[in-house]
Amino acid sequence: MIVLGIETTCDETAAAVVERQADGRGRILSNVVLSQIDEHAAFGGVVPEIAARAHVEVLDGIVAEAMEQAGVALNRIDGIAAAAGPGLIGGVIVGLTTAKAIAMVAGKPLIAVNHLEAHALTARLTDATPFPYCLFLASGGHTQILAVRGVGDYVRLATTMDDAIGEAFDKTAKLLGLGYPGGPQVEKEAARGNPTRFALPRPMQHRKEPDFSLSGLKTALRLEAEAIAPLSDEDVSDLCASFQAAVVDVVYDRLRAGLRIFRAQYGTPNALVVAGGVAANQAIRDVLLKLATEEKILLVAPPPDLCTDNGAMIAWAGAERLALGMVDTLDVAPKARWPLDEVAAARGRKLNTAAYK
Repeated sequence: MIVLGIETTCDETAAAVVERQADGRGRILSNVVLSQIDEHAAFGGVVPEIAARAHVEVLDGIVAEAMEQAGVALNRIDGIAAAAGPGLIGGVIVGLTTAKAIAMVAGKPLIAVNHLEAHALTARLTDATPFPYCLFLASGGHTQILAVRGVGDYVRLATTMDDAIGEAFDKTAKLLGLGYPGGPQVEKEAARGNPTRFALPRPMQHRKEPDFSLSGLKTALRLEAEAIAPLSDEDVSDLCASFQAAVVDVVYDRLRAGLRIFRAQYGTPNALVVAGGVAANQAIRDVLLKLATEEKILLVAPPPDLCTDNGAMIAWAGAERLALGMVDTLDVAPKARWPLDEVAAARGRKLNTAAYK
């Protein structure tokens, strides 16, 4: 089956066409992403009103480009998928409304996709990863460890008590006067810095419960920066390196605790999967590979362009749901907040995960 996917939950306007083959494997036919970085850079972060307006202005063209690159006519599309949340509600409305219009005009099924579920299922698109697996979902707004047991079947094992990892990277960049988006800028500076110069804390380290906390680390970094201001270029690089090293240590420790809980409740996972924009950070990827090797499980890390927001992941999640007959009516509502572990309950459908073993 072939599905068109639309993503507009934050500051990327994206559309893609993905094929789910008879054996359950995926193939990306097109994947068009337009970033709004330039529109938001002057503000040091995403401005919801600007993001929604930008989606309105370009989405039709992005969808047309995705269809043209895929070489697929609308009558060959089997379903229309759109991110229905969680996200900035103005952008979500733009994407979901567009998908509803296409579905209604073309007479195709509509699939309202949870944005986080799309991240969670990307490993099945790229690597055909079988259930169950342990997911580390890390982005600007979310930091979670989940047991992924099937399509629509997610159990949250851990979350952040305050800031998400991506949010902490962005706030660190803003504090140090770096550009937007902050994550890549902090990673770039960290590569030049001394990670041992500043003794920053590792919050929650060695606790049995696998939850995260980043606010204390963020505060400690600010105090170190204020103590040596004004900052030289070397100071900035060393602060970034010390911050990133602390985050890496926290990720390693918290995921090790999460994997212990996963094994106790569900047995050995088929893989440790990383998803979300933070998964593009190479230092974090390296420590996840180290952990997976020690735990004797496979690490699945999709390509960086499929870890950040994109239309292919939405189309794929839509295809996974469509294959199980999980479709939505045209009155489905957009959601600013939509926890991943509430997805199955929200749909109220019995899931046939046996077909996905």
